[in-house]
Amino acid sequence: MRAEIRKEVDLIEPLDQLEKETKSDVLSWIDSGVEICRLKKPDIPPKHLISYFALVDGEYILLVDHINAELWLPTGGHVEPDEHPRNTALREAKEELSIDGEFLHEHPLFVTITETVGKTAGHTDVSIWYTLKGDRSKELAFDDSEFLGVRWFRKDEVPLDRTDKHMERFLKKLYP
Repeated sequence: MRAEIRKEVDLIEPLDQLEKETKSDVLSWIDSGVEICRLKKPDIPPKHLISYFALVDGEYILLVDHINAELWLPTGGHVEPDEHPRNTALREAKEELSIDGEFLHEHPLFVTITETVGKTAGHTDVSIWYTLKGDRSKELAFDDSEFLGVRWFRKDEVPLDRTDKHMERFLKKLYP
């Protein structure tokens, strides 16, 4: 599975120099042979793989008010051992929003490395960002044990001061 995950990251076309360096760092991390999946909550190993997915409907993106991170974030979750990150995104769509996910883009769009904040601060998430087709007209049943709420934001109304520090760059890539 490590080779498949490496291929997935390698498909990402960097937006800028920071993402180019991040992609290189992530590929080296994968190649190093260390454990890349979280084995025990919240932070063993202290650096592990995440699949984010942005539910997108035209110029709108769905974000969740994440209880632990205390931020508005794309939905997603930890990649399980022997699980492909694409499958993580689809599994999490079902678990967290009760939807059957359909990819908007064939390949992941973005890759980031972020130090966590909020109630589970202190470890490092390596995040592969996917996009799924969304429909703002449909009611969403969300996991209220993880989220205070969910909300569709117009691309220019995303609360950049209360979201992932890479969100602005992600939006530039999603909406060139």
